[in-house]
Amino acid sequence: MLKAFIIICSSFLVGCNQAKSIEKESSSQNSKTINMNQKIDTITLGGGCYWCMEAIFQRLKGVENIESGFSGGAMKNPTYREVCTGQTGHAEVVQITYDGSIVSFPEILKIFFTMHDPTTLNRQGNDRGTQYRSVIFYRNEQQKMTAEDLIKALNKSNAYSAPIVTEVKPFEVFYKAENYHQNYYNENSEEGYCRFVIQPKIEKFEKVFKDYAKH
Repeated sequence: MLKAFIIICSSFLVGCNQAKSIEKESSSQNSKTINMNQKIDTITLGGGCYWCMEAIFQRLKGVENIESGFSGGAMKNPTYREVCTGQTGHAEVVQITYDGSIVSFPEILKIFFTMHDPTTLNRQGNDRGTQYRSVIFYRNEQQKMTAEDLIKALNKSNAYSAPIVTEVKPFEVFYKAENYHQNYYNENSEEGYCRFVIQPKIEKFEKVFKDYAKH
């Protein structure tokens, strides 16, 4: 079943021309996924700047809450300035609480792997440093297995021109970033970074995943 989902996910990475047929197959896969029908669940993802990931997943149907923050490091209660030094070990992440009856964990991963480059080590675009690494912090064995199997299959199918470097790590603790980092794009959409980096990602999401987007 997962193999079929991998093929679907790989197709999304090529473009959006097959969006309708992919959606149909994805729905079939989701209905057969084990232990993915619980209602409220949480996942913590790092895919570069958390402003970007937050803005994308805020627009996803089924997302109940999303917070930007830090995970994966040793320092307790780090500040944004401390994480920016690259010395805390933390990654910028978004913590997503979602309704599994509306959007499944495999669907969230499909969007995650499409909306950032999982092949660049410690970098997304011009954002460089370990704090911008690609990482999935799983909360249970089902999430771990789904993520690891997906990565293996995507690498095997050469979905990208380079191997995926996304880490799959057990979740330990999440530290919420300062208030001015929350809901960042929505409150600062006219700023340069928002207009030239985040806005194109939102437009891509709303085009490729239009059936998943909130309206």
